[in-house]
Amino acid sequence: MESESVTTPFGRRPMSLAMLLKQRRGEATAAGTTRNKWRLFRSVCEARAGLDVTDRALTVLDALLSFYPEDELSSERGLVVFPSNMQLSLRARGMAAATLRRHLAVLVEAGLISRKDSPNGKRYIRRNREGGIGEAYGFSLAPLLARAAEIEAIAARIAADRQVLRGMKERLTICRRDIAKLVAAAIEEAIPGDWERISSTFQVLLQRIPKAATLESIAPILEELETIRLEIINALELQEKIQIESTNESQIERHIQNSNPESTAESEPGLETGQEWNRDPQPRAAPERREPGMAGKDGEGSRAIVRTNAGKLKSFPLGMILQACPDIVDYGPGGTIASWRDLMMAAVVVRSMLGVSPSAYEEAASVMGPETAATVMACILQRAGHINSAGGYLRDLTQRAERSEFALGPMLMALLRTKDRFSDGPAHRPEMGTDLVQAASR
Repeated sequence: MESESVTTPFGRRPMSLAMLLKQRRGEATAAGTTRNKWRLFRSVCEARAGLDVTDRALTVLDALLSFYPEDELSSERGLVVFPSNMQLSLRARGMAAATLRRHLAVLVEAGLISRKDSPNGKRYIRRNREGGIGEAYGFSLAPLLARAAEIEAIAARIAADRQVLRGMKERLTICRRDIAKLVAAAIEEAIPGDWERISSTFQVLLQRIPKAATLESIAPILEELETIRLEIINALELQEKIQIESTNESQIERHIQNSNPESTAESEPGLETGQEWNRDPQPRAAPERREPGMAGKDGEGSRAIVRTNAGKLKSFPLGMILQACPDIVDYGPGGTIASWRDLMMAAVVVRSMLGVSPSAYEEAASVMGPETAATVMACILQRAGHINSAGGYLRDLTQRAERSEFALGPMLMALLRTKDRFSDGPAHRPEMGTDLVQAASR
């Protein structure tokens, strides 16, 4: 254990309150504290920026530690080393005496070592009768051991910050590459967008990146670059959705053109009360029927079953549908609906507006038939304020139609009755979110 007496500097070096506090803190080492000196030195090297010491000062500290005879620094043993200037200079890679003194002062100022000067300023030891060290004068490593936990914490924090900074630089590099290539692709493919503004903003941000990047300087730049990348990706995804929608609408348009013009009867059929409908005076040609286990030429037997189920769903006069669902008229070509073709084109627009996926609508058209699917979309639009998910609602009706549990007549009649009751006053306005499904299942 080191002496608790105050050691004042030899010669002309003045004493200060800061030196006294550093000495007392260096002596306040908990009993039993030990550290491997080379592992502790590695922590000091890691925490160099936080301790405000130079690399040359660390070279001198390395030399001082080499004079300590044990690998373990312990508060139970003496922590004073007393090398001569010549030996210390040799172990400090031949450092000049003046440079050596300057870096020793840096270590003392950083609170890593302290001076324990002898009466004449020399470094030496006095041995006791048993041959052990009685008194030693030189440089004490006690402050280094006393601050071991603090130094290790600083080293861990700096290592973690360095790892975060490395990851942030990698993200910055990837973000720069993504933006440059996405903008180039957008310009090359003539995708609409303000790409000139995005490119100029991107170049301005690149000029703000410092050569010696830190967490504080690079974090806001990375955030802005990621925002620009997200903006570009959203623009490209929107363009992709528009192209997909255009492709689907073209497919539905071809389906409408190829559909049988006589498939929609203009005479109003009788309304059913069960699952079976009354037949039309002039029934349509029965759709192709196949056994459920048989496959057609294309190997898809299930499509034959779908066409059979679609044939069971009767169509209604267009005027009756527009009377029950007047909101669909605004989405027709020119704001009017004069034919089934106009109704199906309006249904495509409504499908996109309500967020119904193209696959859900195509499945409904395949199962119910294009006219019935368009009529169902008109009904959903009419009660859109009471339906949470139009896509899920349409899929549910499609599944019911596949099981022959769906009927369009009760759904239209429910809307007509609701319209009549609502015209009497707002107090009679019903909740139709589930009523349509119940009516359609009758």
